[in-house]
Amino acid sequence: MFCTLSFSGHEKNSYYPQYFFTFAGMPIIRNDIQTDVLEQQDTDLLTMTEEPCNLVVWNDEVNTFEWVIETLMDICGHTHEQAEQCAYIIHFQGKYAVKNGSYDDLKPQCDAITERGINATVEVVAG
Repeated sequence: MFCTLSFSGHEKNSYYPQYFFTFAGMPIIRNDIQTDVLEQQDTDLLTMTEEPCNLVVWNDEVNTFEWVIETLMDICGHTHEQAEQCAYIIHFQGKYAVKNGSYDDLKPQCDAITERGINATVEVVAG
């Protein structure tokens, strides 16, 4: 199969020339052939992923178990059992990651804990 292209005589120089196509012997007339320039845009997708962080509470010789438990319940939303377990781990291990999440979520909680006199930090989880 082949396709031939020819101009009609009087429209050869007109703005919208009429093209005569033949495809498999069948005439095809098109009056609307134009060349469109399509603009392709490359879009870079920036995906911002936050590094996971831990809210770490440190042991000290000043604060009581009851105060640490109450603080973890009030600030972190732990149940009494969760807060008590965290307090024991903090006491025996020296520190414990009592909560994990994004830095933006943990920083205000860390500040609230330190305002109560308990040492706490936000640390990036090693990946």
